[in-house]
Amino acid sequence: MINKSEISNTMNPLRITIVQSQLHWEDTAANLQMFTDKLTHVSDTDLIVLPETFSTGFSMQAVHLAEGMDGTAVNWMRKTAAEKNAVITGSLIIKEGNEIYNRLIWMQPDGKFNYYNKRHRFSIGGEGEVFTAGAERIIVELNGWKICPLICYDLRFPVWSRNTAEDGYDVLLYVANWPERRIQAWKYLLVARAIENQCYTVGVNCIGTDGNDIYSTGDSMVIDALGNIVYHSPRQDDIHTVELSYADLQKLRTDLPFLKDADSFEVNPHHKFKSH
Repeated sequence: MINKSEISNTMNPLRITIVQSQLHWEDTAANLQMFTDKLTHVSDTDLIVLPETFSTGFSMQAVHLAEGMDGTAVNWMRKTAAEKNAVITGSLIIKEGNEIYNRLIWMQPDGKFNYYNKRHRFSIGGEGEVFTAGAERIIVELNGWKICPLICYDLRFPVWSRNTAEDGYDVLLYVANWPERRIQAWKYLLVARAIENQCYTVGVNCIGTDGNDIYSTGDSMVIDALGNIVYHSPRQDDIHTVELSYADLQKLRTDLPFLKDADSFEVNPHHKFKSH
């Protein structure tokens, strides 16, 4: 039987490419062309991360902007993942039946995908009146790494992201449209999520002023399990690839086994955590 130390010595680092960008308001074609251009020189990466609602901006005109799972932006993700031989992820406005979701798509190079529907809708911005809430989170695997992808406002609710012995992950990932007016909360909460869950935490935000005249500074970040900032980029378009060490993460968890002392709980008896 292979023990954890042997696994950490054989696991490859995880290369994550963060794409921090302005978005063209409610213009899918312009955004997809922009990201195509931005990714032209991206290579040798495992995962490409785009912001929340990357094809439209964080608009509440969801009825007009939503697409199906065979729509333009989803097909663009499928094509781009194959071309880059990397997983590509970000959220889109998706309609399924009579429901509209802020849905994170996890698109693999082989065209297979998983998805997560945003659980916590930003009620202050009207998201709760337009979008249907998700009922379960997902844990996806990439090159042996386990990753929990979430969306923006989810960051404020630590119970939803809690790392557990039964359903553990190595990387907590947030895609966002987070405004400058609350950017301190973004920075501190990302650090808190990394420390309390003993994981790498990655937050990818947009920049610029959107169609509601709300300004975002970006401030995309990568934080290690001790709360140290590995990468931080404010106020600029940026494409950056970080490399995460599995060996370093496992050593920390062995030296400081805090997670084993965590409380056990269920969020809701009708909507338990599930992994796929």
